Amino acid sequence: MTDTPTANTPPVGLWRRLGRWLLAFWRWLFPPLAPPEPAFVPITPPPSPPGRLTERRRLAQPIVVPARGYVFSFNVHATFIWSSDGLPREMLGGLAQYFMPYAIRAITQFVAARARNHPAHRARELEAEIQRALADGDPWRYERGGMEVTCRPHVWVELDEHVKQTIRPYWEELIKIDCEHDVDVKRAQYAERLSRQWLAVLEKLVGSPIADGAAQMTSEKLAKVVEKLVAEQKAETRRVHDLLNETIRNGEPFEQAEAFDVLIETHRNKVR
Repeated sequence: MTDTPTANTPPVGLWRRLGRWLLAFWRWLFPPLAPPEPAFVPITPPPSPPGRLTERRRLAQPIVVPARGYVFSFNVHATFIWSSDGLPREMLGGLAQYFMPYAIRAITQFVAARARNHPAHRARELEAEIQRALADGDPWRYERGGMEVTCRPHVWVELDEHVKQTIRPYWEELIKIDCEHDVDVKRAQYAERLSRQWLAVLEKLVGSPIADGAAQMTSEKLAKVVEKLVAEQKAETRRVHDLLNETIRNGEPFEQAEAFDVLIETHRNKVR
């Protein structure tokens, strides 16, 4: 015995048609939203490779190398300037960090070979020799994975602490002598300047109409000097005048003419 549909049950095809009609009505009533258009994103070209970059690395502790005699030492402070062409900053920093032990070992050997030729208290001479040799040489080159960096070390040399204490009295004495020398030079310069000033005053007084009153000046020493110079100047002038007068009275005509010229020039000088 089989089940048969009753008269009140709608057929299956009717339900399907009704479902399609409802779906179409729903889509008409609420149309689907169109997807947003993608925003325009401009394509930026890749950044150009950087040019020449530098990075500074300084040793936290000095390099200790023995001086001549291997009793005392020098303390060598070093700074390394790392450079690259076309590498990013991060790559330069990584390579500098990687090659720092090699550079430290190289600079230690470099300064140790020269330090053993200098006494322990000659740090300045050692520093000058090292800096000159580094400046004349080429930068140190390091390469890894096809990437190259260069390193240029800079150093300055410090005395060992025991050497400082030993030579301190010597330098204190030198500083004292140097300061005393500066004081003597200043005194000599002042005395020379003062002498030039007095000489200028005396030169203005000699032959001046007011020279006769110089003896009444406040400074007794200056008055005596001026009085002596004025007396000598007057005596010389009187002697020259006597000779000229004798020439005018008894000389030849040519000599008389020259004597008159000298008297006229002397008179002009006095007027001035």
